[in-house]
Amino acid sequence: MLNKIFIILNVNLQFNLFQMHKHFILNKPYGYLSQFIYQLKRNKKLLGELYDFPEGTMAIGRLDEDSEGLILLTTDGMMSELVRSKKVDKEYYVQVDGIITQEAIDKIQNGVEIGFKGSKYKTKPCNAFLISEVPNFGERGKKIRDERHGPTSWASITLNEGKFRQVRKMTSAVGFPTLRLVRIRIGNVYLNDLKSGEVNEIAASQILNLNSKI
Repeated sequence: MLNKIFIILNVNLQFNLFQMHKHFILNKPYGYLSQFIYQLKRNKKLLGELYDFPEGTMAIGRLDEDSEGLILLTTDGMMSELVRSKKVDKEYYVQVDGIITQEAIDKIQNGVEIGFKGSKYKTKPCNAFLISEVPNFGERGKKIRDERHGPTSWASITLNEGKFRQVRKMTSAVGFPTLRLVRIRIGNVYLNDLKSGEVNEIAASQILNLNSKI
């Protein structure tokens, strides 16, 4: 009986601690690092320039400097580790050079061979499909090459793994290099109409229930 009481009190304590912390979603613009500190000599744009985040805020996961879209942030290190330990779906909208084919999409879904840490790696099966309408993300910080140099197209790719520059390597492996990459979903948290550089505070439950069905 005492053990059950202790477990209940411990769970309640952890939940209250979660509630005390702050949690955010951010639409990361092109050209920003997914971090708050950069100790090398080159000047880099950091997340702290976008919003007055509380002390101790950290990004849960990352996006490359030249990628855009949804990032989760928290002041709670335990929350960060909890999310990182899960296999959470992450959906990306990717603009590629050329008109991507269904054959290429099928290859991406079945897994393709990419380079990773000096060796070859076969990506896990994933969900991918063509996007017929151009997403309304607005202009990117750095202009994408002119359409006069050839057509472009969009696709959706959803992964629950995250090797270095994986989406870019996957589209390149099937012959369609990535021109623009925007993450639009992490679990059941969506970018929706959050504009580039904007931040919203969210409840702890939204992060804790990333894998819940909606």
